[in-house]
Amino acid sequence: MKKNILIISILSLFFGVANSQQVPQFSQNMFNKLANNPGSAGSSDAINATVLHRTQWMGFEGAPQTFNMAIDAPIPLLNGGLGLNIVTDDIGEYSNLGLQLSYAYRTDLGQGQLGLGISAGMFQSGLDGGSLIPADLGDMAIPTGDVSGSSMDFGGGIYFNTENVYLGLSSLHISEPTIEKDDGNIINLSRHYFLLAGYIQDINEQLSLNPSIYLKSDGSTSQLDINANLLYNNKIWSGVSYRLDEGIVLLTGMNINEDLRFGLAYDVVLNKIQNNSIEFMLGYRFKVDYDRPVRSYKNPRYL
Repeated sequence: MKKNILIISILSLFFGVANSQQVPQFSQNMFNKLANNPGSAGSSDAINATVLHRTQWMGFEGAPQTFNMAIDAPIPLLNGGLGLNIVTDDIGEYSNLGLQLSYAYRTDLGQGQLGLGISAGMFQSGLDGGSLIPADLGDMAIPTGDVSGSSMDFGGGIYFNTENVYLGLSSLHISEPTIEKDDGNIINLSRHYFLLAGYIQDINEQLSLNPSIYLKSDGSTSQLDINANLLYNNKIWSGVSYRLDEGIVLLTGMNINEDLRFGLAYDVVLNKIQNNSIEFMLGYRFKVDYDRPVRSYKNPRYL
């Protein structure tokens, strides 16, 4: 069904028609560090696969639907790790696709390990103009069919982790690529910066507290998440996240077995939008046994 151009205009403010943030938002960022930091590739002793699906602003017509799949693994022959990150982000009739291959060189540092990573791939943006109803039927700026464009895209990051601590700094869209669509419209991707950090504090034999922070900025706007998860018996976790100037996030999940885990996040939006969001996460660890072991740190409780 064709949608009113007013709705699309509102959504475009959030989607990056010009220079706004083009990096999708995820509340369970502590479970998928590769999405924002290529330096984390290969930081565990397993092949890690994580899938997230987010429905933002539920009940709002044309609301964002975001999917993310990330896979990474240690590769001893390369003295580091490799990763693959795929993101699709649909908002109304707009769609974005990002695909990144990552490599991280890993080296021992103190009681932990440091990863120096780079990523390379592509970013594609499209619009189904045939589904739009312009307020002015003679508006030539509104395409009448599908239009799209793509560009090469690069990122980089550093990531340090021990058994109980992690810290990462990274940047995506480093070259600030420009995407020119078929109809001549241009999208400028802003360089984004990320800071993530977390810690595990054992309270007793059954309980552990897992505080973490996640900061994202494009130089003009920023998002800060302050998170805390409580893990019981290395099995079930519950927590809360405060997103500055936006709302709170309720977090829960469980380790179904030693390798499989499931998570759920529910965003309670306190700003003017007032439409809440929901996000699902599924993760799996494929254990690997190399002839030459990789020194890495991966707390089984999900650091």
